[in-house]
Amino acid sequence: MANVTKQASTRFSIVKRSKGQSAVEKASYISRSILVSEFDGQTYRPKYHEDLVHSEITLPPNAPKEYADRATLWNAVELSEKGQKSQLARMLKASLPNEWSYELAEEVVRDYVQRNFVDKGMCADWAIHDSENDKGQRNLHIHVLLTMRPLTENGEWGAKQKKVYDLDENGEKIPVIDKKTGQQKVDKRNRKQWKCHTADSTDWNSKENAKMWRKDLADTINATNEQLGIAVHWEHRSFKEQGIDKEPTIHIGAVANALERKGIQTERGNINREITKNNLLLEQAKEMLMLAKQELHSAQYATYKSTQIKNTAVSREKCQQVGIEVMEMIAKVRERKGRLDLPIVSGKHLRKISD
Repeated sequence: MANVTKQASTRFSIVKRSKGQSAVEKASYISRSILVSEFDGQTYRPKYHEDLVHSEITLPPNAPKEYADRATLWNAVELSEKGQKSQLARMLKASLPNEWSYELAEEVVRDYVQRNFVDKGMCADWAIHDSENDKGQRNLHIHVLLTMRPLTENGEWGAKQKKVYDLDENGEKIPVIDKKTGQQKVDKRNRKQWKCHTADSTDWNSKENAKMWRKDLADTINATNEQLGIAVHWEHRSFKEQGIDKEPTIHIGAVANALERKGIQTERGNINREITKNNLLLEQAKEMLMLAKQELHSAQYATYKSTQIKNTAVSREKCQQVGIEVMEMIAKVRERKGRLDLPIVSGKHLRKISD
């Protein structure tokens, strides 16, 4: 039975051309290799140094064999997208247990990527990194870059969306009626018009997928840890889903992370430090509230017992004395715990406590 709980760290994002992003650049980054983009003519070189443990491309059966080459795959993706607002790829970054060997991590990640993405028809370019901060703390993690267009049976890129006809209660197509003539509309080529809408060709963009993929990774890690006798349970649910009054830290990113390692404070790093500080104050406030409740309960119980014995009502002076004792107790807790005045005064923190 695991006796330590660790919050699973996963982050999904979309590589968007509208943000000046490139799938070739992302592939260069995760693989630590130099790649040239045929779309914009740029040569991408990794700027940040991490220890590359392993990189690999996993393809579905109907993908062209040449897509096993990283440059060929992602240049094909870039050239298949014509729009300036095109979504080029989906990215996943997730932590792995630092207790794992590289060989084990490679085996587990390959299985996870195959089951969750490649078996669904996506091409997956994935890598394992093992970075280390200035305190010697490891950070074993994975990057997965996924295609967003489905592949046809002959290996060509398919459409992201398709036309779906609206059907009536009998399962029949619904005609588009011309209000003036009362007849079914026809197009310029004299084809009848039917009510329809567009829908994604696949379910890959479903918001539920992120939760499912996150849970599967945590379940996979937990099953592996159990076999290895590692007493750490990885929790995939967010603090909110667990009912925990705690604010999660934000993703710091590669650029800010590199600066933080050099001792240079960044905006996102400062945000996380503020979140950590506020979470500590919140925990102190909750502990103070719990102690106050316990003290008040003890005082009320003692008063009740005294009332039972003497069969007299508690005097107003006694009630006031109970209140004084509780306030004295709070003052002692504050002296022992430090800055507890902020969460008491600030509604921002007080609203996070249900009571």
